[in-house]
Amino acid sequence: MTKKLSYILLCTLCFIGGVGVDKIVAQDTTFPFHKEIRAFKKLDSMSFPLKYTILFVGSSSFTKWKDVQEYFPQQTIINRGFGGSSFPDVIRYYREVIFPYKAKQVVIYCGENDLAASDTVTAQLVFQRFKQLFTIIRKNDPSVSLAFVSIKPSPSRRHLWPKVESANQLIKNYLTTKKKTAFIDVYHPMFNKDGTVMSEIFLEDSLHMNAKGYRIWQKIIKPYLIK
Repeated sequence: MTKKLSYILLCTLCFIGGVGVDKIVAQDTTFPFHKEIRAFKKLDSMSFPLKYTILFVGSSSFTKWKDVQEYFPQQTIINRGFGGSSFPDVIRYYREVIFPYKAKQVVIYCGENDLAASDTVTAQLVFQRFKQLFTIIRKNDPSVSLAFVSIKPSPSRRHLWPKVESANQLIKNYLTTKKKTAFIDVYHPMFNKDGTVMSEIFLEDSLHMNAKGYRIWQKIIKPYLIK
């Protein structure tokens, strides 16, 4: 049985049984990142975060920001970045990583892994995926504030920079048409004056950031966070 046929069968069974497809998906170990999602659920069961705080959600640049709360002591931050996720992953698990927290502001970092996944993924496709997630979030809570942290210029993905810049610009243009939104540009500040990327702010993999990189992000992101 193909994966597509299996999914159709799953949808049919869920419809008959009155069970949400997304709920089943979140429990299905054949989907990526199910362990991370289970870990979030376990954390929440032990001590559920305060509501109406600030939610960080997205991929590994947030996942690895383990001490993000220390960077923003005046706000309460819930970090639900997971693995090397892409927009389809965040969309798949939106009921687990976004909706339960009733955040007053959702801050998203995602899209980099989308572009890295395949040469066929275009900036336009990343933008369409962002719009899908944006629509889901706003449909659930029309008043929630939403900020997008631009895709960063990872040295190991230099070949993707043109697509990164295009995707960033498309998302930025879109957000200017929406209320209670912000586009947070971390892309350009991560370059030196001579046009070279700041290699010293990245780990050895030239993909993930070290504390120096996160301090740059802190200064840029802080003014956009709701108090």
